[in-house]
Amino acid sequence: MHYIIGIIGLFVFLFLAWVMSSDKKNIKIKPIITMLVIQVVLGFILLNTFVGTFIVGHIARVFEKLLGFAAEGVNFVFGGLVNVEESTFFIGVLLPIIFISALIGILQYMRILPAFMKGIGFILSKVNGMGKLESYNAVASAMIGQSEVFITLKNQLAHISNQRLYTLCASAMSTVSMAIVGSYMTLIKPEYVVTAIVLNLFGGFIIASIINPYTVREEEDLIDTKEKKQSFFEVLGEYILDGFKVAVIVGAMLIGFVAIIAMINGIFDALFGVTFQQVLGYVFAPLAFMTGIPWSESVNAGSIMATKIVTNEFVAMGELAGTTIDFSERTTALISVFLVSFANFSSIGIISGAVKGLNDEKGNVVAKFGLKLLYGATLVSFLTTAIVGLIY
Repeated sequence: MHYIIGIIGLFVFLFLAWVMSSDKKNIKIKPIITMLVIQVVLGFILLNTFVGTFIVGHIARVFEKLLGFAAEGVNFVFGGLVNVEESTFFIGVLLPIIFISALIGILQYMRILPAFMKGIGFILSKVNGMGKLESYNAVASAMIGQSEVFITLKNQLAHISNQRLYTLCASAMSTVSMAIVGSYMTLIKPEYVVTAIVLNLFGGFIIASIINPYTVREEEDLIDTKEKKQSFFEVLGEYILDGFKVAVIVGAMLIGFVAIIAMINGIFDALFGVTFQQVLGYVFAPLAFMTGIPWSESVNAGSIMATKIVTNEFVAMGELAGTTIDFSERTTALISVFLVSFANFSSIGIISGAVKGLNDEKGNVVAKFGLKLLYGATLVSFLTTAIVGLIY
């Protein structure tokens, strides 16, 4: 039965994208079908085969080692602030971002990362029906972050059309950066994190090509990522500080959002005898059900999904990890996959602010289509979750 519901869900999520399309007549069907097939194949391999288990296992072990190295630095500075065998969320989950960010800086300086991003982007452009710039941007967003990626494109921002700018921003909101993947893996299973990252990459193109179809002329399809010359230690220092800023910003957002949600829950409970998150659960329950989650678990699952969109993925992952609700393994997998993206309200401000800092006019454009960005990125998460629901 869940197969039928999942297939219906796929069509529902694609239809919801079509409803918001800016040019319904020029949607390219062939690349969409191709990418859907790729999603199903890759998802099946990652979740249901020995090869997938081998790949995910090795990725998980790499991040486990990296987090262990990061802990050395964190413990040297903050070791006396925690009890033995105990840690805080900020120290144990967020501060390791600094070390991962430093590694990204080293790979960036050695030109390994730019070559990798352009290479994968070129391959993606052959199947997604979009330009090399859009494909590069999607990979770069996953590598270096949703705001940092625009710095690499600062020379082109003024010349990018508003249609292409939407796709670039949608990719940035649909993916997650490598700097915080390790932090996710401390909260949910690595296989769900890896699967979501891979499927969201293609899902972002699928939804964007429906909501925002256009054709790129060959002479427009250029990638200019020239950056100022810096020494090794200048680059390393910048990326270390960037990692620290990310950790502090995420920590500040968590403090604020968790406190606000707690207050709103208290108000709703006092006035109506039901919490705000329970209300959101009922609103999102039909959509959760369409991904293949049983109706008996849809309200609670919908509540966590909604929490992620209203606050951010860390709040929702923490709620899932600490819940007393006895979700089935399959439902836990589907919720986990849904949570792995930057699709939330705060990302609108982060992305528009990043672009505005580089080009004021384009920053205002991004702010105007901010809600449409969130709408599309949320559909990417639902699409990925529905596909996992069909194959898991």
